[in-house]
Amino acid sequence: MEVVIVSDTHVKSRAASLPAWVEASIEAADHAVHAGDFDSRPAYERIDALAEGLTAVGGNMDRALGLPAVARVDLGGVRFVVTHGDGDEGDYESRLLGAVEANVAGEEAVPTVGVGGHTHRVLDAERGGYRLLNPGSATGAWPAQRATLIEATARDGTLSVAVRSGEG
Repeated sequence: MEVVIVSDTHVKSRAASLPAWVEASIEAADHAVHAGDFDSRPAYERIDALAEGLTAVGGNMDRALGLPAVARVDLGGVRFVVTHGDGDEGDYESRLLGAVEANVAGEEAVPTVGVGGHTHRVLDAERGGYRLLNPGSATGAWPAQRATLIEATARDGTLSVAVRSGEG
């Protein structure tokens, strides 16, 4: 299962539109995960139209979209727990880990990945037995230095990831 993970697109407040390479990556994937801050209904609708399947949460800029604060999806034997990660950057990884732990407590152990956004900084770290991912900003919205996303393959409970970047 090919999964594209994006976040912090910030279309229209910080970017006029999604870069063509980001749209192509979303369209090519079997499933897209968006960790919030679409920043407008047209941005959400565009990504939803491009994606074969979409799991999305709302960020601090998405209140009017009515998206959940946390979402889960199982793909290729890997559980993804998705949240935006609002708040101070200093305890960001702890908040992301807390969201994962709260959403899998008492369940059968399944390889689980926490996906967050908000910081606009790429993250791929192991914490508390879970992998934590942040794809950065798909449009390179400040404070990102360039546009980034994560292309992942989930198969038989394993996840391989690659960060893809473009001009910021």
